[in-house]
Amino acid sequence: MNLSELTIHRAHHSLLKKEISAVELAKSFFEHIKNSEKTIKAYLKLTPDSALDSAKQVDDWISQGKEIHPLAGIPIAIKDNILVKGFQATAASKILENYTASYDATVVKKLKAVGALIIGKTNLDEFAMGASTENSAFQLTHNPHDNSKVPGGSSGGSAAAVAAFEAIGALGSDTGGSVRQPASFCGVVGLRPTYGAVSRFGLIAMASSLDQIGPLARNTEDAAILFETISGNDNFDSTSYPGEQDFFRPSKQEDLRGLKIGLPKEYFIEGLDGGVAKVIEQAAENFKKLGAEIKQVSLPHTKYSLSAYYVIVPSEVSANLARFDGIRYGLSIHQGNDLMEVYLNSREQGLGAEPKRRVMLGTFALSAGYYDAYYKKAQKVRAKIKEDFERVFKEVDILLSPTAPTTAFKLGEKSQDPLSMYLADVFTAPQPLAGIPAISVPAGNANGLPVGMQLMGPHFSEALLFKAAYAFEKFTV
Repeated sequence: MNLSELTIHRAHHSLLKKEISAVELAKSFFEHIKNSEKTIKAYLKLTPDSALDSAKQVDDWISQGKEIHPLAGIPIAIKDNILVKGFQATAASKILENYTASYDATVVKKLKAVGALIIGKTNLDEFAMGASTENSAFQLTHNPHDNSKVPGGSSGGSAAAVAAFEAIGALGSDTGGSVRQPASFCGVVGLRPTYGAVSRFGLIAMASSLDQIGPLARNTEDAAILFETISGNDNFDSTSYPGEQDFFRPSKQEDLRGLKIGLPKEYFIEGLDGGVAKVIEQAAENFKKLGAEIKQVSLPHTKYSLSAYYVIVPSEVSANLARFDGIRYGLSIHQGNDLMEVYLNSREQGLGAEPKRRVMLGTFALSAGYYDAYYKKAQKVRAKIKEDFERVFKEVDILLSPTAPTTAFKLGEKSQDPLSMYLADVFTAPQPLAGIPAISVPAGNANGLPVGMQLMGPHFSEALLFKAAYAFEKFTV
């Protein structure tokens, strides 16, 4: 049995049957990571001592006959913009290189409470700003399917870790596609939950009205287990949803008869790779075979979503990154004649090119004389995009589209062209603006690389998305 290739479901049953121990499972992953990381470079920090301590505790629970959670003893990777107490939380930025988290993010606290093993912190684009993980201040992460290609971003480290069997599951954050796009590029499952379904407490903020923490896993069932574990209301996050949520329970016979799936014509546009389009067309045919009804629909304001997104996000970035001033924590450059020079020197040396670019764009968009022309107008467009989704979900139950317009591109191919990089978010920016959930599921291959299909649903329809994804997965395996 190759332990690193186990799913959450299979590892859980192997632990219950005492075929393996949690300590053996953890050690096998760290051994595999030691070899695999020479090329993948998914992790910024490994946490073997604390993971093995947690594994011993899980083994004690099992030996005592206690009932254990499906995630007990399961190796999980955490994106390095999510706080894990006592360990680094750099957000892949030099300005936080020496910062150690003083508390656990709510999602991490929930994972620890059920006995999950936090095995390391994964690489990302600096402050989650990017679509390739090339903006990290520390290292380049490589796509496990082709080391010359990017893993996607900004949660590229988490997606690569799962795809390279360096973790059974992982957490990432998604602001405009940062869980879904790397999931597509790396051939794994990635969910962006409904805004508010998962607490953001302990997530280093980029754009607070859009950020969401989401799971990455090798299959739909595993992603559903992770989502259920981390979701729920949190007193430390006033935007978290206080009501009950529905959760997915897999069955042997997932019936999709009567399910109406919309194909939004605005997602099948010029610039969509032909190989990707064919995979998604075949996915639609497979859904038909499963009993679903396929219908073309329109989301007319989709064409404005990227423009609105790249006004709103930099505006919120300029506010959120103001706290990194070199005084309270992180990098501090004390050279200077006054306090302002300390601020400027610390930020100049601590922040990379992309954060600086977005801070400047956002500060401009919020400045006197430009607020109405840019930020206010972008928020009006955001409202129209939300209305589009609300209208179309009266016609269909869920939507189907490509997750990304292309498969994984080459390292360095777009890094010198920010606009080209921003266009990688063209299919994943509308959903965060509307606050709705979306999941990327492997649908096939094109150009020798994985292709993800994206399923979108109304607010808090995660259970339905998982049901459709699970049925598709079982049908196509």
